[in-house]
Amino acid sequence: MFWRRALSWMENQTLVAPLQQPIVFELEGFDVAPGQGPFLFLLALLAYLLVLLGNGVVASVILLERSLHRPMFVMVCHLVVCDLLGATAVLPRLMMHFLLGEKRIGYAPAIAQGFCVHTYGAAVQTILGAMAYDRYVAVCKPLRYHAIMTPGRLHALCGLAWTLALLLIAVLFAFHINVLLCGNTIRHVYCSNRSILNLACAPTPMNNIYGLSMTWSLSTGIFIVIAFSYIRILSVSLKQGRTDRSVRTKAFQTCAPHLVVYVLYEIASMIVIVSLRFPSMSQNIRKFFSILIIIVPPAINPVIYGLVSRELRSSIIRHFSIRACRKS
Repeated sequence: MFWRRALSWMENQTLVAPLQQPIVFELEGFDVAPGQGPFLFLLALLAYLLVLLGNGVVASVILLERSLHRPMFVMVCHLVVCDLLGATAVLPRLMMHFLLGEKRIGYAPAIAQGFCVHTYGAAVQTILGAMAYDRYVAVCKPLRYHAIMTPGRLHALCGLAWTLALLLIAVLFAFHINVLLCGNTIRHVYCSNRSILNLACAPTPMNNIYGLSMTWSLSTGIFIVIAFSYIRILSVSLKQGRTDRSVRTKAFQTCAPHLVVYVLYEIASMIVIVSLRFPSMSQNIRKFFSILIIIVPPAINPVIYGLVSRELRSSIIRHFSIRACRKS
C-alpha cells in the first residue's frame, strides 16, 4: 500500500513538474474529421485572401489618390493595418493546421501570436475612438476642422491610439515573465494570454485582475467617447437639418461607415463572449466563434467603406477602370 501511494505521488509530481523554457506548445485546434482538412484549408485560404484583397485595395487607393489624403481616410488605413495584423497572426497557422495537421508552436511564436491578437483587439478600439473624435469635429465644428485636425495632430492622434494599445498589451504579457508552466497543450485554436496562463503551475491573480480591468476600462472608455461623439453629431444634425436636409445626408454619409464598423466589431465580440458561457456547446462551434472576430470584421470593413463612402467607392472604380482600359 505504501509503495502504491508513493508511486502515485511521484506520477502526480511528474505531471505537474514545471516545464523548462523554451518550450513547444501543442495547439488543440479543431477536431477535424479525416478528409476534411483540405476543404477547411481552402475555406481558411479564401477568407485570408479576401481579407488581403479587400484591405489591400482600400489601402492602395487611399495612398495613390491625393484627394483621399484626409484624416478620415488616413485613419481607415490605420484600421486596415490593424485588421491585417489580426488576420495574419491567426489564419496562416490555422491553414497549416488544416492542411498538414501541424499543431506545434514554439514558446516565442506563441507569445508573439498572442501579443498580436490582443494588440489587434485593443488597437481596433483605440483607432475607432480616434475616428469618432474626427467625425465629431468634422460635423460639429466644420469651420474649424482643418485648424483642429492638422497633419501633426492627426499623426499624433493615430500614434497615441497605437501607443495606448501596445502599452496595455505589453503590460498584460509582462506577467508571463518567470511564470512556471506545468503543461504544454493549449486548448484553443490560437495562442492568447489566458490560454497560455491556464498552463501555469500556480494561480495568476494579478494577471486576471489586470486583464479584466484593462478590458473593461478600454471598452467602456471607447464606448463613452463614441457615444458622446454621436450624441453631439445627432444633436447638431437635427438642429441644422431643419433648415437644410443636405446637412443630415452629409452627416450620415460621413459617419455611417465608422458606426457600422464599430457595431460589427462589438457584435462579433459579444458572440465570442456569449459562446464561452455555454459549456454544453460543441467545442468546434465555440472555437469557430472565437475566430469570427479575427475574420469577419477585417473581411467586411473594406466592403462597408467601399459601399458607403462615395469618394472611396468612386476612386476604386476609377482606378480599376483606368487599369482595364490600359490592358485593353
